[in-house]
Amino acid sequence: MTAPRSTVFEPARLGPLTLRNRIIKAATFEGVMPKGAVTDKLVDFHAEVARGGTALTTVAYCSVSPAGRVHRDTLVLDRDAVPGLTRLTDAVHREGALASAQIGHAGLVANQLSNGMSTTAPSTRISAPAMGLVRGASLDQLDAIVADYVSAARYAVESGFDALEVHLGHNYLLSSFMSPNLNKRSDHYGGSIANRTAFPRRVLAAIREAVGDSVAVIAKFNMTDGVPKGLWLDESLPMAKLIESDGTIDAMQLTGGSSLLNGMYFFRGDVPMKEFVQSQPKVVGWGLKVYGPKIFPKLPFEEAFFLPMARQFRSELSLPLILLGGINRIDTIDNALHEGFEFVAMGRALLRDPYLVDKFRNHTADEGLCIHCNKCMPTIYTGTKCVIRETLREVPGAV
Repeated sequence: MTAPRSTVFEPARLGPLTLRNRIIKAATFEGVMPKGAVTDKLVDFHAEVARGGTALTTVAYCSVSPAGRVHRDTLVLDRDAVPGLTRLTDAVHREGALASAQIGHAGLVANQLSNGMSTTAPSTRISAPAMGLVRGASLDQLDAIVADYVSAARYAVESGFDALEVHLGHNYLLSSFMSPNLNKRSDHYGGSIANRTAFPRRVLAAIREAVGDSVAVIAKFNMTDGVPKGLWLDESLPMAKLIESDGTIDAMQLTGGSSLLNGMYFFRGDVPMKEFVQSQPKVVGWGLKVYGPKIFPKLPFEEAFFLPMARQFRSELSLPLILLGGINRIDTIDNALHEGFEFVAMGRALLRDPYLVDKFRNHTADEGLCIHCNKCMPTIYTGTKCVIRETLREVPGAV
């Protein structure tokens, strides 16, 4: 049995919000923010997804501070970004959708050379994405980072965002605190499950206190790091229950993998190594040829590949859950709702066709056209896009 398709397109509550349907555009780095600027291309990217029928589109990635950027062409959620982001949220709202800002600190994934400043982590270690040694954060530094999250959250609300997606995944800073192989601290932020969850919980609590119930707060949460000795369900499940018990979030989006150590875990499918190498400066490209197969291992694509793990969370948690990971079919969405997931998030399928949600609703498509080649991934340095759609120069619009 599956839930009737009409359920997918009925309005649904997410905290203080009413979404027009159950489909969310997942955060996929747009690659069109030179030196962090909000460009027309960024606005158009999200306006088109909204026009295509998605209920909530997520802007990724919005750093809470200059040091927390992935690289210099990452947006920082500060006062200067408000006018441009307001233009973006207004454009999304005109299309009948809502807008979410993914906020976070990249931690071990922040490129220190590109940013021109040091990043930080739970514990000192070498990081390839950071281009060198990253030192463990002092308590004073962590206090400052909490303040950065609060400031960024307030600017997001001022910019008209309806939801905040706090990044607790992919071994970015908050995720790395939860990870047993990245957090070696001996203070109250390290060691036990409760201690390793304490700093992310503190950040979530501070954000909720700052924004109140004016917007929805979503945690993008790592179920597993996808690497040996990393976070796995035996620890992530009790961590999720601790976060739920705080009452600081309205929903949890379930993800996995590590931008630091396993960049294919949350993609699956083909590894476009040739295109990755070509997209990088020569020295970095040489490094990718040597270390790329380790950082980007080949993992077969499966429809809804996170679903077996996500079911474990659905059985233990009562808060709304958002299913993510390789969702391309309307029957996958129907079945996810039938199993008790409140929403689904789609990424690559909507890069291939931003109008897919309306095609589902109009019964003109049952499955997206994405072939999981992942050649979209290297385009994040020049403007994230589906290379097939770009080549065909398809006429936009639902049929």
